Amino acid sequence: MPTWTALTTLLGKSKADALGEAMETLIPEPTGIGVFEMEDDSGLWEVGGYFTEEPDHAGLALLSAMHGAKDFAVSELPEVDWVAHVRRELQPVEAGRFFVYGAHDAERLPQGRVGLRIEASMAFGTGHHGTTLGCLEALDIIADKGIVARNVADIGCGTAVLAMAAAKIWPNPVIASDIDAVAVEVAQANVRANGVEDRVHVVEAAGFDHPDLKAAQPFDLVFANILKGPLIGLAPDMGVAVAPEGRAILSGILNPQADEVIAAYQKAGFTLDRRAEHGDWTTLTLLRKPA
Repeated sequence: MPTWTALTTLLGKSKADALGEAMETLIPEPTGIGVFEMEDDSGLWEVGGYFTEEPDHAGLALLSAMHGAKDFAVSELPEVDWVAHVRRELQPVEAGRFFVYGAHDAERLPQGRVGLRIEASMAFGTGHHGTTLGCLEALDIIADKGIVARNVADIGCGTAVLAMAAAKIWPNPVIASDIDAVAVEVAQANVRANGVEDRVHVVEAAGFDHPDLKAAQPFDLVFANILKGPLIGLAPDMGVAVAPEGRAILSGILNPQADEVIAAYQKAGFTLDRRAEHGDWTTLTLLRKPA
């Protein structure tokens, strides 16, 4: 069955939200609408709709004019079996001792490597993105130093690949959280598939706002692979949640944004331990100052 997308951009969250809401009045109506801030510091927001019938071009033009947006770019999408496509295109990823793979590549797990199985249909967080790869490499470097984190949290866990990585190298509890209920279900499924359900506990939460996360503090290590804005907003809470001399591994940071994130965490009591780039993305390892 053919499908279509209609995408535009405009300045300001409130205008973008209003346009997204107005798109619900279109006939045929979109089956899904998304409003997202662009990650390039331009101040632009992207508004998009997904359609199972060809959208009303005149109606889209009228909405874009009324809301001060650029003309909608309408595209018909080819019919693709995305799971099969991902299975063909996504090869296993190696990051230090870690080997991230889908079930279709289970036989390729090298002996002596720490395997992290992520289903191909759950592609975000498979390790192919520079942010996840950077976090896994940062964890590998910490472990190479002989450090054993006794208490670990993975904030904004997605597939829970980072939480599972920690659980597979250290015999201690890990708590993973995500603000999205679907992501929590995905994480729980991956935790079971990797046999670490006895050590990885997944909760739905924004930041550290969950009784289980509060009860488990302070943490020796916290992952937060999210985006610059939420990371900066999380800095004060991170300064409380991470134990003195504990570490935070942060990513989801575009390279030009890294200095701003570092400055926010320095104010929260951290020093920079390591900074690494993978493509457009930076991963930071931060050390909490001694008490």
